[in-house]
Amino acid sequence: MAGICQAGRTGVLTVAAPAKLNLTLEVLGKRPDGFHEIRSVAQTIALHDSFCFGISQNIEFHCNRLDWIASESLISKAVNLLKETSGCSQGAAIEIDKNIPLTVGLGGDSSGAAATLRGLNNLWGLGLSLAELSDLASRLGSDVTFFLYGGTALLEGRGEIVTPLPPPPRMWVVLLVPPGPRMPSKTGRLYARLDIRNYTLGRITDSLVASLKSGKGLSMSLFNVFEHVAFDSFPGLEDYRQQFLQAGAGEVHLAGSGPALFSLLDDRPRAERIYKRLQQEGLESYLTETVTNIDPLA
Repeated sequence: MAGICQAGRTGVLTVAAPAKLNLTLEVLGKRPDGFHEIRSVAQTIALHDSFCFGISQNIEFHCNRLDWIASESLISKAVNLLKETSGCSQGAAIEIDKNIPLTVGLGGDSSGAAATLRGLNNLWGLGLSLAELSDLASRLGSDVTFFLYGGTALLEGRGEIVTPLPPPPRMWVVLLVPPGPRMPSKTGRLYARLDIRNYTLGRITDSLVASLKSGKGLSMSLFNVFEHVAFDSFPGLEDYRQQFLQAGAGEVHLAGSGPALFSLLDDRPRAERIYKRLQQEGLESYLTETVTNIDPLA
């Protein structure tokens, strides 16, 4: 892989790592490599982590969350993979301001890995193309490639095949994050609970793609295959969904592999009312909005 490290280059740069929602998430079947073949429309939202990159002799991580462990994150794996493939011997000080809740289905770790590839590509002056960054991203995790693009996109394969789509009109997003301990190896365990009865042909996603391309936006109900198994996997999740509905949400959906829940609205005052109601009930909740694509090489 081409890439020249500009030793001695100084300066600091910041990169935003947004969270995402799966507007649709279908599993078509299980692949020979053990992964699942998916078809999904993903959408980034304004809730994000912030990364600050500066030159250092070594690789240093600093994070505002004490429960974030670098060695368990795709972010440190992204650093190691980029150094290994580019041959760059430069170090970096990476400061992470985490606002996305950990391991709740919003893709924060994958987004952070993509932000790290983008940030270090610039900081170290590697000059890697989007195709080269995408190859690295696909080796880190199924969702990482999407976060190089952001915005609205069709995801295929195991998620690493990304096709940008026209965005829907701006929507307001209310998130509810249920309390309690997180499930180890969550996504893999939920995939393991799916069976052939949960597989679909991708037509739900195709309908949404067609709607977006025609300019109709989100003219259909959303879909997430994990809703077939998540409410039996996370204790009390159905109760939190009911609280969300009682707070005024018309529809409540699972975010990724959960347990976070979300509601999409085109009416900001209504979104604010729902958010304030959840806050008053002592629930961890967020009010944010959808965002368009990013420049993956910036």
